[in-house]
Amino acid sequence: MPKHDRPENEGLAITPLDPVEHAVISQALMAAGREMGVKLVRSSYSNIVREAQDASAALFDRDGRVIAQAELIPMQLGPMSDIFRACAAVVPPEALREGDFYINNDPYGGGQHLQDVFIFSPVFVDRELVGFAGTVSHHLDLGGGNPGLSPDAVDVHAEGFIFPPSVYNFERDWNGGPLERLVAANIRVPDQTIGDFYAQFAANAIGSERVKQLCRKYGVPSVTRSMAELIDYSERRFRAALREVPDGEYFGEDAIDDDGLSDEPLVVKAKVTIKGDAVNVDFAGTCPQVRRNLNCPWASTISATLAAIKAALTSADIPFNEGVKSAVTVTAPEGCLVNPIYPAPVRARMLSAYRCFDAVLKALAQAAPDKVIAGGNDSTHSTAISHLAGSRYKVYLEIFGGGYGASPRVDGCDAVDSTLSNCTNVPVEAMDMDFDHFRVEAYALVPDSCGHGRQRGGLALMRRYRILKDGTNFARYSDRAKIAPFGLFGGTDGGRSYCELTRDGQTEAIPSKGQFDLKAGDVLSLYTAGGGGYGPVDERDGDAIARDIREGYVSEEMARRVYGRTG
Repeated sequence: MPKHDRPENEGLAITPLDPVEHAVISQALMAAGREMGVKLVRSSYSNIVREAQDASAALFDRDGRVIAQAELIPMQLGPMSDIFRACAAVVPPEALREGDFYINNDPYGGGQHLQDVFIFSPVFVDRELVGFAGTVSHHLDLGGGNPGLSPDAVDVHAEGFIFPPSVYNFERDWNGGPLERLVAANIRVPDQTIGDFYAQFAANAIGSERVKQLCRKYGVPSVTRSMAELIDYSERRFRAALREVPDGEYFGEDAIDDDGLSDEPLVVKAKVTIKGDAVNVDFAGTCPQVRRNLNCPWASTISATLAAIKAALTSADIPFNEGVKSAVTVTAPEGCLVNPIYPAPVRARMLSAYRCFDAVLKALAQAAPDKVIAGGNDSTHSTAISHLAGSRYKVYLEIFGGGYGASPRVDGCDAVDSTLSNCTNVPVEAMDMDFDHFRVEAYALVPDSCGHGRQRGGLALMRRYRILKDGTNFARYSDRAKIAPFGLFGGTDGGRSYCELTRDGQTEAIPSKGQFDLKAGDVLSLYTAGGGGYGPVDERDGDAIARDIREGYVSEEMARRVYGRTG
């Protein structure tokens, strides 16, 4: 019997799974998860979801365990079952009825940060609960002290609207009902935000319909057995991969530049213990929680840890579902940066989550050096440029990528979002259609921003905005401005990020965290970080050096300084 079968399904396990039938059902479930993701993105109204794809979708069994998911945002997907369980603890699944849905964005109730709102819709077949369809979207605005994001929030309540783990009914409470009206009255851009909520419900509906179709064709028992087998398959493959790594204790450390209030770095420490087919990650020694919004809720810490282990030690073809989680335990002291205590603000939790990710990778580099990449941009350069004209807000929000770290055999990717985020860049043409308070004047790779080595890191990107209207607000949180992305095994560090404001012919540096008032004529230039190099620089292939110079990635001066040659 698959170890994950529910007790009431014990009788089902007596009948062996038909391998052909299971292959069809399992692939259909994974295809349904991907279809949900496509539906969610294409149906959304805001640029942060419609263009940047900051959203995720998944299917769950009746106990809320992840079965299959869209390949969108790893950070949002890892803890989805934990977020589900927080809702189920309030109202058990067996009490749900057709049209009900769970909702949760509470960082201290199983969620991540407020802008990521999770919705779970039950799937019934002939009144029998067979599973759930779930989605999460990063909502453009959910209130709070500043449009888009609130860098100066003193607690979680100043960051926006909180949905505690709850149950509502779509027809009664949403669909023009009291909950929808309440939410719309507390946000600055109701058309986009409410539209994105409806996109979540639409994606859940398509996922539910695909599960129902499978149940009608193959029967509920066959579908539920296939769900259980998908989980067991991932667990078996994941544990087998762990057994290939030497047992031992491994240590890694990374840090956020600062909290925006002082110059002190925020250190994240990880001890990774591998024993047989299981791994424990302990973040003891990590700095205490801070007054700014850099604190990382527990669900986000777990997600970042899982992503690092999965990416470094296992094959990409292992489905990322509940089975992966079963081999990993994570611990951290209460009140530290990666396990904060209510009501600490958490909006920028991705920065500390990335330091969890990188600290774990540094530890794993000792255990499996041929499977770990150098440090990359690995930060959320979150940028909000908003404007109020009369009674109408326009809020632009985007998350920028940068250079990827080099691997043992391949150069790092240029100008891509980092592993946990996986967002796409918003096309300039889309911004031109949606916003009239700024104009993009430049968008390019940054030469010489990469770390060097046998394999070079990826190049950073830059984007330059000209502000067109007075009274424009600029808010951001970013990192890697002081502590560069790390190189590995002789590779050099990547280039640092920075931001500049040019006003009346004078250029000044802008801090990596905070909010600022802009006026017409201001020019804002943002530069992300480049990826670290891997391996000794003297082992770099001459043809690769010459190609980088020819393509404009690396200058001749830089090549001579680092490699002592230009080819």
